[in-house]
Amino acid sequence: MSALPGKAVRNERVKLRATALNALAVASVVAGFITPLAALTFGINSSPDRSAVFTGVAASAWFGIGVALHLTAGRVLGGLEE
Repeated sequence: MSALPGKAVRNERVKLRATALNALAVASVVAGFITPLAALTFGINSSPDRSAVFTGVAASAWFGIGVALHLTAGRVLGGLEE
């Protein structure tokens, strides 16, 4: 005898998934975009063999990943039940 979870429980699970995705989005943007940008701003070159162009492309990619995760989290919230 297994009881199916109620609407409130399902909604909380949806919100938890969306929050986790949004947390990953924020972490991606901070680690992959903000940190390299700050390093370039302050003249910190942690990897002299990589060019600024490579860093810019990689940072842009991480920014895009963060935006995609954030938008996905928003779509997950569309699964909330009234």
